[in-house]
Amino acid sequence: MVSAVGSRGFITSWLETVGRRTSALFSEIGAVLIFLLQTLRWTFSRPFYVKSVLKQMEQIGFNSIPVVLTTALSTGMVLALQSYTGFKRFGAETLIGTVVSLSMTRELGPVLTGLMLAGRAGAAGAAELGTMRVTEQIDALSTLATNPMKYLVVPRFIASTVMMFFLTILGMIIGITGGYFVGVKVLGTNPVTYINNSINYTEVTDIWYGLIKALVFGAVIGLIGCYKGFHTEGGAEGVGKATTGAVVVSCMLILILDYFLSALLW
Repeated sequence: MVSAVGSRGFITSWLETVGRRTSALFSEIGAVLIFLLQTLRWTFSRPFYVKSVLKQMEQIGFNSIPVVLTTALSTGMVLALQSYTGFKRFGAETLIGTVVSLSMTRELGPVLTGLMLAGRAGAAGAAELGTMRVTEQIDALSTLATNPMKYLVVPRFIASTVMMFFLTILGMIIGITGGYFVGVKVLGTNPVTYINNSINYTEVTDIWYGLIKALVFGAVIGLIGCYKGFHTEGGAEGVGKATTGAVVVSCMLILILDYFLSALLW
């Protein structure tokens, strides 16, 4: 009898915990969607803080070039090396260029660039806005009749979306170049065959679909980073949690959306 009562109590407690967490999850999703709608609303309304947008483009985009270049170059080189190892068993070494080109344009270019940008720019944005929130600088902007969403969030959102597009293009080029170097210079693949197969089997739509992913991922990084920072509470500890949350949530959403975008586009 006691055991049965204890089991019912455990199940009830477990269901309550699941219910609370599910409710909190949907509340968080709703808050993010409202935040997105507010961001989009202020993106297309005056005044336009062009200097702030350009400054964020430099911080998010230009300063992220080294990490994007390193990631793309190493990925293209490793991809060519591993493809050669596998294709050599079937006598299909000439298709290395095709694999590297398609992988970098359709999948690895936007995804890896997004993950790197989330780890760098997303964390930085969340930390910056979180610090401003806990030190009441955002509240001070409101007292000065300056819209914090318009002044702080919109420039970061625009810069993240736009610069992700161009960083992905750069990542695609560098990754394919790294694959060419390994495939031709290291493994001895015929350069003409490598280039011809890369061009013949890679369509313009492959590139555009990858860039569409980049725009979506860039918007996600900017949105989540700003949302986490904008709603920070709890002092220095809260800033740390917001920064960690921004990176984790952004990376998870990039991987989840990557599947759905791939299924939708292809």
